[in-house]
Amino acid sequence: MITGAGRERDGRGGALRRVAGALFGRRARLRWVHLVLGGALLMPYWILSTVALGALDPRKGSLLQLLLYFAALAASLPMAAVTALVPTVRALEGTAALALCAPRRAAEVVTGPARSWAARRRTAAWFVLHLLFGGVVSGMTLAGTPFAVVLILRPTGFEQAVRFWEDRGVPGWLPGPLLGAALLALIVGTSAGLGALLARWAPVLLGPTPDERLATAERRAAVLTQRNRLARELHDSVGHALSAVGIQASAAARVLRSDPEFAAEALAAIEETARGAVAELDAVLGLLREEDGDAAGPAGPTLAGLDDLLRQLARTGLAVDAELAPGLDRLPAAFSREAYRVVQEGLTNVLRHAGPAGSAPARLRVAPAGGRLEIELTNPLGPLRPSRPGGGRGLRGIGERAAALRGGFEAGPADDGTTWRLAVWLPVGGER
Repeated sequence: MITGAGRERDGRGGALRRVAGALFGRRARLRWVHLVLGGALLMPYWILSTVALGALDPRKGSLLQLLLYFAALAASLPMAAVTALVPTVRALEGTAALALCAPRRAAEVVTGPARSWAARRRTAAWFVLHLLFGGVVSGMTLAGTPFAVVLILRPTGFEQAVRFWEDRGVPGWLPGPLLGAALLALIVGTSAGLGALLARWAPVLLGPTPDERLATAERRAAVLTQRNRLARELHDSVGHALSAVGIQASAAARVLRSDPEFAAEALAAIEETARGAVAELDAVLGLLREEDGDAAGPAGPTLAGLDDLLRQLARTGLAVDAELAPGLDRLPAAFSREAYRVVQEGLTNVLRHAGPAGSAPARLRVAPAGGRLEIELTNPLGPLRPSRPGGGRGLRGIGERAAALRGGFEAGPADDGTTWRLAVWLPVGGER
């Protein structure tokens, strides 16, 4: 059993481990390296500024010379900011800054070139901070560390300091190690603190601009739209084929012995349906593999192929009384493909839920009217069949296709309560 004192010791130990990790951990060391690289990048600008200000020619060791160094530092930062306006600087700085950020925020840092002036200005601000902080940490590391080591190893090497402390009753060897350790702690703490500040500002200054976020969202939306479209194609084409194949195989199995001729005809229909499904599947998979750059979507049958679809369904035993208006083959190809898929999915739903042996044939009407194409499908309501696991996407797919063409649809039992009615209207030329 852990006592209160034990929990307090564990709490202190955890706090010490966190502090030690923040000061000396792997990420702290990576940030120190990143800052030292910033100091190295600062040197050419600083040297150029020092040469430009060298006309002042102050006396060595004077206060004016020290002020000259700070003036050169101040003059070098604007030059660095101008350099950072080059688009590729953000790519280089973003890649290097990934070592600074915690994993959960690393995704917010852009590693590509700046595409806008807003991104370039933010990159310039980051570059100036990187070089300024890097110069501070590099100077402290290069000058302060050897001095701290000397204070620790040669505490009596500074005679005036030794006499000063001995006159006040303090052993002359003690202040040196204390001051050296304090100087080292200051260097480590400054490096950790400035590194943490850069890590906090990296997603803000090197992250995507609002325009870039919007462009990324638009690209993702386009990809998702294309994926949904391909998913609908797979569902409508392959799903229809598999439903037809299942019905035909079931019918062939029932009459295999009593009517071999019908069974052979059903098997031939299965072969034809499967070949067509494989061809359409290859077309969709080709788009998924980016083998075809057609942004309009995969090619497929149009309304001109409705007669073939009806003949295929007739082999399954589903009778369809179709009223097809003339001129359907003259509709735009992309529009006609979408309308064909709507009809196909509607008939597939009849086949799945009503079965091929209904009390009356299904009725299909496809006709232009008032600048739009009207599709109406009715079939008798029979005993409900259990849906397959994961099913129920047919009507949703029809609704998505209708919405994409700026149309609409209605589906449900008709007013007489004995038939199911699907009505779809699609404005001709309404593609988005």
